[in-house]
Amino acid sequence: MGEVTQATGIATHTLRYWEGRFPQLKPVTRAGNRRYYRPADVALVQRIDRLLNHEGYTVRGVQQLLAAERKPGATSAASAPAAPAPVATVMPDTIDAIRLIRDYLREALDTDG
Repeated sequence: MGEVTQATGIATHTLRYWEGRFPQLKPVTRAGNRRYYRPADVALVQRIDRLLNHEGYTVRGVQQLLAAERKPGATSAASAPAAPAPVATVMPDTIDAIRLIRDYLREALDTDG
């Protein structure tokens, strides 16, 4: 859960609240009730965040949208699931950190060789 919080900027108490409000958000529970968010769960968290905090939906509105997507035969463009975000937009801080490490290692190898 902490990794999802770092990657998305969403507080842990908000994630717990959303788990109770959105039945589609079901992270795997590990020993000691630790939550393990799969990539699909992270994508859903980001989508819920975008709908609530950037597109002006209410919690009820997002619940209805997600519920409509689960129904068989839901074919409208408004209810079509969003494509997963590219990795670079999912975790920009992580990508930047990896690039810094790569550059550091490249420089270290250049000075040794």
